[in-house]
Amino acid sequence: MTFKPNEQSEVTLKDLARSKIEIPWAETWTMKSRDHRRRYQILVAKPPEAPPPAGFPVIYLLDANSVFGTMVEAVRLQSRRPDKTGIVPAVIVGIGYPVDGPFAPERFYDLTPAPTIDYLNRSDSMPLPEQGGAAHFLKFIEEELKPQIEGEFPVDRSRQTIFGHSLGGLFVLYALFAKPHAFQSYIAGSPSLHWNEPFLLEAEREFARGLQPAASRIELLLGVGELEKTHVSRNCDRALALSERLTALSGRGLDVEYKEFEGEGHVSVLPVLISRALRLALRPKP
Repeated sequence: MTFKPNEQSEVTLKDLARSKIEIPWAETWTMKSRDHRRRYQILVAKPPEAPPPAGFPVIYLLDANSVFGTMVEAVRLQSRRPDKTGIVPAVIVGIGYPVDGPFAPERFYDLTPAPTIDYLNRSDSMPLPEQGGAAHFLKFIEEELKPQIEGEFPVDRSRQTIFGHSLGGLFVLYALFAKPHAFQSYIAGSPSLHWNEPFLLEAEREFARGLQPAASRIELLLGVGELEKTHVSRNCDRALALSERLTALSGRGLDVEYKEFEGEGHVSVLPVLISRALRLALRPKP
């Protein structure tokens, strides 16, 4: 059917053919962990071009229900001209949950290394779900998810990044302290350092005592929104202090960057944090 510019028609938008929009490059499946029997929605986006000889860099993304599309689009657009943007194509592996919303209650268990000692309720005043399963979750990533990804997609194991925000940022730091060479780049956005501070401080001390240089350096980006500085948790101050302490480990192979994003809050910081993280994790090899 052809429409002329001035032709009146009773055809409405409801009459036009429609289809759902899909994320380019992406596929998804459900995966159940052997250890603690939890179900995850795995989302993977692979660039369409041929991989480099060593494979594509890979980013493991936490809370994928909320930010997978944002990161995939950022990589898809910015990796078209690595010579201009400083970002090469990469495989994005999102770890989410089989729910419709951006977050699932199960994240409180998976992303926290120990139960909170100061907080009884969530920000919406509802009781907190079960917590303290980060060790199980990290084991799932290392022993179940990574082998499957590496068996199905051409990824470079020497260029692995983990990205998390809020409780996900807390988990990223836990992973760094517990298994520092599992990834080469750690992106901790607005990390919930207040959750169980004594536990994390002890984990940091053990990490600092045991860190040994490896073939490649470890990179950590701590990113927060400027508007978070007034929050009662004082996590901006805590993140800055953490970056200063960890910078002392540069001689043993750890590079630390602290970045405060002007005019951004706890949630609005995510797009700019993602863009900054990509420049760290996906810069072209020299």
